[in-house]
Amino acid sequence: MILRGDYFSHALEMETGITIIAPDEFSGQPCKVVYLLHGICGRSGDWADYTLMPTYAKDYQAIFIMPEAARSFYADMKYGLNYFSYLVDELPGMCNSILKVSQKREDTGIIGASMGGYGALKAALSKPQQYGFCGAFSSPCLMLKEHLEYAEGALKFKELFGERLFKDFQAVFGEKIEWNPKEDVIELAGKHSDKTMMPEFFLACGAEDMLYKDNLRFHNILKESGYDSTFETWQGKHDWMFFDEALKRALKYFLKGRK
Repeated sequence: MILRGDYFSHALEMETGITIIAPDEFSGQPCKVVYLLHGICGRSGDWADYTLMPTYAKDYQAIFIMPEAARSFYADMKYGLNYFSYLVDELPGMCNSILKVSQKREDTGIIGASMGGYGALKAALSKPQQYGFCGAFSSPCLMLKEHLEYAEGALKFKELFGERLFKDFQAVFGEKIEWNPKEDVIELAGKHSDKTMMPEFFLACGAEDMLYKDNLRFHNILKESGYDSTFETWQGKHDWMFFDEALKRALKYFLKGRK
């Protein structure tokens, strides 16, 4: 079944959209839960509308939660709303209270594409006690400190990346677009000495995607740091055709085990 609606979020202090895909029949046991995060131009229904997610869901005894996050980069924004707190604190609590989902970390996954991939990585590395699995496809902002240093401040950032993304980053990082370690996934990955309680990571990026080198490099950083990380690539671009196949592979990896 597919459920679409709105509810009032206390973290956001407003109503927000949510899409949920759940089994048509329940086994009686708590379901695994997967949070699916949309990209910068998207909304909560994207995974249900632009992929075969509803079909894939029938193969698994799992509930899929798709929240709305606007263009926030899943951050507690400097000038905006607290989307990170909503994602990692309020949303799981709400789902645990009204849905029959397992609260075990090994039964909980978070997956995203593009901006959502970055958000999934940030959530998993910030709150490893909550997630047993993280899938991230074609993620931006992986080399955040380098990119901001290369931009040489707010005005250069605007010249390099355009007016819209410039305003988005100002909303997240402040007027001068200054680096914040809480938003840097490499910085977050370096904070954890005990890798045994960290999620498994499944990264994917199309061979024709401009973000390919950064995604492969980030995977290598995770591996060298002792994380359990898998990286897959095939011919593909930064689009829903690639994200759909990546989702299919990630769900098989997470919900049915490695092949």
